[in-house]
Amino acid sequence: MNARRVHVPSLLDDPGIRRARTSARRFLFAVPPPTGPLAPSSDSNTGLGGDPSTDPVVAVAAELVHRGHKVAWTGHRPSLERLLRPGSRVFGSVDGAFAARLPGLRGDRLRLRGLAALRFHWEEWVVPLGHAMMPGVEKAIDRFRPDVVVSDQFVLAAPVAARHREIPWATSATTPVEFTRPLGHLPKVEEWVREQIADFQLAHGIDDLLDLRFSDHLVLVFSSGALVGDVSFFPDHFAFVGPVPGRAAPRAFPWDRLDGRPAVLITLGAADGPSGDRFRGVAAEAVRDMDVQAILVAPPGAVPDPPPNVLVREDVPRLKLLERLAVVVCDADHGTVCESLSHGLPLVVAPVRDDQPVIARRVEAAGAGIAVRFARVRPDEIRTALATVLADGAHRAAAGRVRDSFASAGGVAEAADRLEKLT
Repeated sequence: MNARRVHVPSLLDDPGIRRARTSARRFLFAVPPPTGPLAPSSDSNTGLGGDPSTDPVVAVAAELVHRGHKVAWTGHRPSLERLLRPGSRVFGSVDGAFAARLPGLRGDRLRLRGLAALRFHWEEWVVPLGHAMMPGVEKAIDRFRPDVVVSDQFVLAAPVAARHREIPWATSATTPVEFTRPLGHLPKVEEWVREQIADFQLAHGIDDLLDLRFSDHLVLVFSSGALVGDVSFFPDHFAFVGPVPGRAAPRAFPWDRLDGRPAVLITLGAADGPSGDRFRGVAAEAVRDMDVQAILVAPPGAVPDPPPNVLVREDVPRLKLLERLAVVVCDADHGTVCESLSHGLPLVVAPVRDDQPVIARRVEAAGAGIAVRFARVRPDEIRTALATVLADGAHRAAAGRVRDSFASAGGVAEAADRLEKLT
């Protein structure tokens, strides 16, 4: 007797699941070493320098995996393996010689300001990193065979390798500074930067030059027009998707110290050493006679004799604490600024270095805060700025408008939608 073939129903018989299975795509994310010169501080939620659960690129990658796609990473393998979830697929692409220089590069960079810092950024960091990553990125692409390469704005190797293989590539920009033309008042310096990018492409056999900071396929900007300014003139492939909210990390905190007075968070990420300690001390003195409860994030002993209304903590549950605050005082770190504005909180910003002066100007232009000096600020300057944003409803209203802009920008889902459309 011939056995009759019996069909056993399977989940794969569902047309929707079959479509999802066949439409799965592969995305390779290229990121710089987190210990590099432009890595965010531990106080930041942008880039791979802080908690990976709050990093916008990590969150977008997780969303793509949730949708059934394959994701891999290329960069500094030891750092990526430490920061990503166990089991993440990682291709090392930073050669050993450059990796050995990372601690020294960060130390050298911290001593520089202004145009010296900019020159260092390109000549000692971005361009050498691109050369150091090129063979590893090419190998990662050949092994993983991605449908799309997603490159950090300052990883030059990834877009060049993608262009060689005619693979669509997207730019990931965790800070909006490059979209405000920060060097527009220095046209010769701006042109010098473009020449660095052009020379890198020529060195790797590309004559059809592009500005590798801005993909001609898709640029994901983790901010919105409310903070960046007018974005109406950008092409349609520039997607201002807003910042990615972080996940609250559990931290012990004496919540009973928040006694109903306006609560003010004072936090610096990029300012270590004597200059940071000086600012923290000045800020503590500024609030001494104010009717506020200040929470000052500082290392042990940094503020040895704080006023009674200043609670000094080495670490705080910042995302949860933001729900209870009235104002945030910070160094204009983009992550801290976005977290605060996402809660509609006005700011007092004291920019230190890198993109922070530009971010501080954008906060003021949005009407959402007041900038003060960092290095030579006096207690009365901080006190006046705090009193103004606490009493003046205009700053709080402006912060609320930025919050609403962030919420409507689309965030992780919009970023993932845009990436899927590239495939």
